[in-house]
Amino acid sequence: MTDATQSAARWRAGILAATLVAGGGGYYLGQRGDVPATASTSAEGRKVLYYYDPMFPNQKFDKPGKSPFMDMQLEPKYADDATGASGAVSGVSIDPTVMQNLGIRIVAAQMGNLAATLNVTGTVDFNQRDVAIVQSRAGGFVTRVYARAPGDVVRAGAPIADVQLPEWGGAQTEFLSVKRLGRPDLTAAARQRLRLMGMSDGLIASVERTGRTNGTMTISSPISGVIQTLDARVGVTLGQGQTLAQVTGLGTVWLNAAVPEAQAGAVSIGQNATATLTAFPGETFGGRIIAILPTAQADSRTLTVRIELTNRSGRLRPGMFASVALGGDARQALLVPSEAVIRTGTRTIVMLAKGDGRYHPAEVRTGWEGSGQTEILEGLAVGEKVVASGQFLLDSEASLTGIMVRPLGGAK
Repeated sequence: MTDATQSAARWRAGILAATLVAGGGGYYLGQRGDVPATASTSAEGRKVLYYYDPMFPNQKFDKPGKSPFMDMQLEPKYADDATGASGAVSGVSIDPTVMQNLGIRIVAAQMGNLAATLNVTGTVDFNQRDVAIVQSRAGGFVTRVYARAPGDVVRAGAPIADVQLPEWGGAQTEFLSVKRLGRPDLTAAARQRLRLMGMSDGLIASVERTGRTNGTMTISSPISGVIQTLDARVGVTLGQGQTLAQVTGLGTVWLNAAVPEAQAGAVSIGQNATATLTAFPGETFGGRIIAILPTAQADSRTLTVRIELTNRSGRLRPGMFASVALGGDARQALLVPSEAVIRTGTRTIVMLAKGDGRYHPAEVRTGWEGSGQTEILEGLAVGEKVVASGQFLLDSEASLTGIMVRPLGGAK
């Protein structure tokens, strides 16, 4: 074979190999949906743009067949399904059989009563208005500490520590000396001085009856609650007014609920609230809003609403998690199922059912939610039908097809 013949043979072989690679690669890419599908014509004469799996509408195929994702046949996308008479994209069209297979459910927007209930979460906290500070009334030192520790629950009158107060001993000695003078007016003045120093009437009566001084004072908790701090230790020297312990009451607790910033206008002081806790299933705790804190949480964009709850038997413990329902009066509103509402992060939409097998996205403005219903403030009219299930697939298909979302104010 001559050199010219060999060169021609190699050239023909190279052309054939390139043709096979291009053909095979095109088929592969067409099946993967990475290249635009080639338009074809169906048996009915309708122009097919491409084929797709309704469960994965972003993948396009240029040939019919079975979906590589699901055990189902690919569906054709017809040219006359995507555009109207003017050439503008008019809506998503779904075959009735496919609609039934996907479980698409249609409901009409209608007026109804909506209980203005806002469901939020919160945590139980101590009632910071019910706090007692246990202090020493005079300078002295601790001689005895009772078995107490931070976190202990104590009753009102429970002893905390015994404190020796030399100043009290001197004042009681002077009182006894004045009493021996037999001057009732001076005795009354001396007795009042002991009261002003913080001595109880019982202690004064005991000194007057026995004639012996008693400079030891037992410091007790003035309220029932939990010991938050305890600085009493045997031998510690105390100054006048020095804090020995801090006790927080447990008769009532606060429930701090996080209310979304967008719903801040729906809460008010005095509003009723109902809480449920995982620690007590099937039981509800009622209270009311006593304060709305003036600052918002920057990370969660929420306001803290303070609810006061009665804490019978001390069962509600600070730190417990609670689900809170903030109640309001029921009112008339335009309602759709909450599951029909799609929140994209930038706007809220619903999928409208046109009645001729077409579906179109529409932007809406929502209000209260409750009992599985969402209030529509703007964007829908009474009687308009929306998709309540399967709407995410339709929304995805509408985005791929380039359908414009009906803006607010476009309702019929």
